[in-house]
Amino acid sequence: MALIVQKYGGTSVGTVERIQAVAEKISRFLKDGHQVVVVVSAMSGETNRLIGMATQIHDEPTPREMDVLVSTGEQVTIALLSMALHKLGIGARSFTGGQVPIRTDSAHMKARIEHIDEQSMRADLNAGRVVVVAGFQGIDPEGNITTLGRGGSDTTAVALAAALKADECQIYTDVDGVYTTDPRVVDSARRLDRITFEEMLEMASQGSKVLQIRSVEFAGKYNVPLRVLHSFQEGPGTLITVDEEVDMEKPVISGIAFTRDEAKLTLRGVPDTPGIAYKILGPVGEANIEIDMIVQNVGADGATDFTFTVHRNDMAKARKILEQVAADLGARDVLADDKIAKVALVGVGMRSHAGVASRMFQSLASEGVNIEMISTSEIKISVVIAEKYLELAVRALHSAFELDKPAS
Repeated sequence: MALIVQKYGGTSVGTVERIQAVAEKISRFLKDGHQVVVVVSAMSGETNRLIGMATQIHDEPTPREMDVLVSTGEQVTIALLSMALHKLGIGARSFTGGQVPIRTDSAHMKARIEHIDEQSMRADLNAGRVVVVAGFQGIDPEGNITTLGRGGSDTTAVALAAALKADECQIYTDVDGVYTTDPRVVDSARRLDRITFEEMLEMASQGSKVLQIRSVEFAGKYNVPLRVLHSFQEGPGTLITVDEEVDMEKPVISGIAFTRDEAKLTLRGVPDTPGIAYKILGPVGEANIEIDMIVQNVGADGATDFTFTVHRNDMAKARKILEQVAADLGARDVLADDKIAKVALVGVGMRSHAGVASRMFQSLASEGVNIEMISTSEIKISVVIAEKYLELAVRALHSAFELDKPAS
């Protein structure tokens, strides 16, 4: 018998019929003798509907009241799923975040989990009941409802699995696992049987949308085995663990992630003096704009060109800040380009294999793809290229590193 935490996203519980299908799936785990805790999101579209009503009433609603409002979406789902389980003759009890309780700090709309009291959940599990928990929410020290921000339901599931010392945390979604790359771009993309937390973190940070970064970080920190599965198709999914299997035949690269959401900004002709990077990036950071890749080139005349990337939605705001910085520093000009994309190779095998970068660059060169920026870590190589070459580049790299071939 295993203790399993399952998480179902908005599309998985988007209709009454789908909620009933989830109840049937849960019943099969119970018949196999497992204890089950279920974390659910709001029904698909519900959170956006609630936010839409709020903005109709007030342009800038207070974060506290927004948390009170949007947390109701999950409350609907936990009640309906519990009812569906009851109809099947299965004991179930729903819990809001505050009823568990999941204790958080007081940062409304982006709260962090501080502690989970698992005693009530464990008592219900020991009594043979399914525990159904509202994802994405908790309660602060003053008793206020809080929400966890983007990816909050995944984070809730992983946190509950850690608190309960569950055997596995299963994330049910609209894909049947983690793929070598997006199957919509590469037809021969292959589902991975397993991947490490490190690799999944890099894949998520480089554009893979299967799991939110925060939940993977949490799982890695507490060593919670994660499995990504399809909500409505049977299959083994992809297991995400801390283990790095030592296998000479294991592919060097596990996957290729990419994102079209990048923009590049360049400040040209900046004086090359100590502290110049802070003078450029400090104001951007203070505006709460996240910076990704950075390249600085020093010319023979003692001036430097400073280039960095931001999310495409932040480009206009960042450019305005840079234009003021350029005026203050006496820089030549500011260039902005939102027609770029980022492609990244990810794999723990890079640690023990040389020549990955040169093979990557050769593959792109053979397709006439120019590299504009490069960034590396121990298990990742990222490049910025023109967006129009993105799909060509991904297909070329997928073929060059033979990712369509099953692992031995």
